[in-house]
Amino acid sequence: MRKVLFDELVASVKEMKSIQRGTARASRVTKAEDVMRSGTPDVAALRARFKLSQAKFAALLGISVDTLQNWEQGRREPEGPAKVLLRIAATNPEALLAVSPTARSSSKRTRRSAA
Repeated sequence: MRKVLFDELVASVKEMKSIQRGTARASRVTKAEDVMRSGTPDVAALRARFKLSQAKFAALLGISVDTLQNWEQGRREPEGPAKVLLRIAATNPEALLAVSPTARSSSKRTRRSAA
């Protein structure tokens, strides 16, 4: 198995070098400007999608409830890493839940009680 992974890695490096030389085209290009231009998701709507209280959603994001309330009520705007984290939550909620053991356990409880 290790040889297979090593061979894939070598092939990837060779492909990277050919792209750098200009003999091959990249299959996709992500520009920082494109990522930065995308707006901040609606925090209240995002929390509703997760079906979490403000306290639980704030804990999931690692912020205070006051900060979350300020975002939801439009008094403040998420900045920097918080904005990126919210974009990740909006586009790939499983990624956010995968790194939070408390959210996973609470979502399991929700599923059981709904059954």
